Amino acid sequence: MTALYNRVALIGLGLIAGSMAHAMRQKGLAGEIVGYARSAETRETAREIGLCDQVYDDVTQAVEGADLVVLAVPVGAMDQVAAQIAPHLAPGATVTDVGSVKQSVIDAVAPHIPDGVHFIPGHPLAGTEHSGPRSGFATLFRNRWWLLTPLPETDPAAVQRLTDLLQAMGAKTDQMDPQHHDLVLAVTSHAPHLIAYTMVGVADHLRRVTDDEVIQYSAAGFRDFTRIAASDPTMWRDVFLHNKEATLDILGRFTEELFVLQRAIRMGDGQQLHDYFTRTRAIRRGIIEAGQDTDAPDFGRSSDKDADR
Repeated sequence: MTALYNRVALIGLGLIAGSMAHAMRQKGLAGEIVGYARSAETRETAREIGLCDQVYDDVTQAVEGADLVVLAVPVGAMDQVAAQIAPHLAPGATVTDVGSVKQSVIDAVAPHIPDGVHFIPGHPLAGTEHSGPRSGFATLFRNRWWLLTPLPETDPAAVQRLTDLLQAMGAKTDQMDPQHHDLVLAVTSHAPHLIAYTMVGVADHLRRVTDDEVIQYSAAGFRDFTRIAASDPTMWRDVFLHNKEATLDILGRFTEELFVLQRAIRMGDGQQLHDYFTRTRAIRRGIIEAGQDTDAPDFGRSSDKDADR
């Protein structure tokens, strides 16, 4: 396949950026892939495994001459990084990000983007509980949605070029208003992560159940919670702080639903419980039918990753 970008700069070298590097190299989508990470240890690991063609110690050197710059840093670091790289961005370049929150990223990054550079916020709905430069794999984005929230003034040709790259890496793409994106993700990702962290925390504090029992006798439901709760703590701290209103709204609705279920259990209302679980079960079936998950163990991710290596 013909390269869609001459030089791609990955700023932040964790799971998403690493998977992008593997996917672009596998498909020949970039002439050159360069990278930067704040941590010297991360940079050294990336060099050791050959993640990029070149890993820089200075972020400004990484973006010079790049026609695509990917901000793959925690949401809370976007403002500082954008300010650092702005004077060094090439005219006509595209800057995108992979943050789980969009309006906050736009507020942080857009003011720094110089005229003649295209800023196209994005969010790949893909991931595992693993992080770091060794965690990436080329098939991570296969059949997963990658949402773009371009600004009204963004050049459609630049959006199409980025869309072509994402689809070539295996992703399905869609465009969305940034505030609506943040509400949707509060439902589908942010609140579920907070609930998972809470449930694992409850088990940790319930002294009548020992740590060994929690680990040894974990049923599938609790194992799924622990997988989610193992996600990068810095990233999720920033997500909740930067999508505060939508997350609190959904958590309030969750609390109301929980009270309804508590009352049904207390009153012995089996019919209400059965009807409720039947409705929610249909959502799970819909997710599988849409190809966004599988009945296979470990969410189907282990086989994908192993097949790629």
